[in-house]
Order: sequence, then structure tokens, then C-alpha cells
Amino acid sequence: MPEPTPLLEVIAVDAADARAAFTGGADRLEIVSEMQHAGFAPTVDTFEEIRAAVPIPLRVMIRRREGFSAGGVQGIAELVHTAEALRRAGADEFVLGWLDPDGTVDTEAVRAGLGTLNGAKWAFHKAIDTTNHRDAAYDAGGRPPGLDTGMTSGRLPPARGGRA
Repeated sequence: MPEPTPLLEVIAVDAADARAAFTGGADRLEIVSEMQHAGFAPTVDTFEEIRAAVPIPLRVMIRRREGFSAGGVQGIAELVHTAEALRRAGADEFVLGWLDPDGTVDTEAVRAGLGTLNGAKWAFHKAIDTTNHRDAAYDAGGRPPGLDTGMTSGRLPPARGGRA
């Protein structure tokens, strides 16, 4: 089995961040609206500005509230609306993942989000680091369409606590 090729993914909140990351050698960007609370979904305008600024893949965060809850029925509808708007704007890679109050994967929210992505590539957000049901979270739903990455900081929030 061949060795995996390292990939440098950098978070960007605006076009200036994106250009700096690209110039510094980033292979892919994760687009968020802010750095607090592990990032929220960017606006469509911000996504479009960043897309115009750099020629590398962009992973767009689909998250609207602090913590890892989707926010119930209303929250799921808002997440789907956000994902649809970003998809229409040309986003084709995403970061998402929500937990139920008991710390298990919110499969209803994940399924709703995936229904909007239509097979696009996506990463399960580091919500996985906060669950007490880690093995079950990894197994939830098998291997959903498009899932190619699980983001983790080694279960040590914030991410800088998990670095070697």
C-alpha cells in the first residue's frame, strides 16, 4: 500500500487569509466565518470572494451555532438552507457533523445535510472529539456518500492541544 500524500489544509475567513495560505503552500482551505467556537458557515459572498482569490480546493464549513448541536428541526432546516446556498454558489467540498444531546452522531441532521450535497466530498467535523461514544460515532451510518475525512485534534480541544 502506497504512503499517503501529505495535504496541508489551512483555515481561511476571508480572501486575504486565502491568498496568504495559498502563497504559503496550502493545498486546500477550510472556509469559516470566524475562528471562535471551531468555526461557523461563511456567507455566500465570502465564499465567492475566496473562490475568486485562489485556485485550490475549498472545504466550506456548514455550522451555525456554538457547540455541535444541529439545533433540532429548525436548526436542521437552517443548515440545509445554508448548504443549498453555498452549493448553488459553486461550493463542492464541505465540513459538517452534528451530535445529539447524548453525544451520539445526529444522523437525522447528517442525512439532511448530505441530501443537499448530492455526493460532494466532505469531512466529519471535529465534533467527534467531544463524544463519549467515539466508536459508535465512527460507525454511525457506515460510510456515507462523499465522506473522505474525519477531522480530529486527538480528542484534545483545542486543536493545538492534540499536536505532537
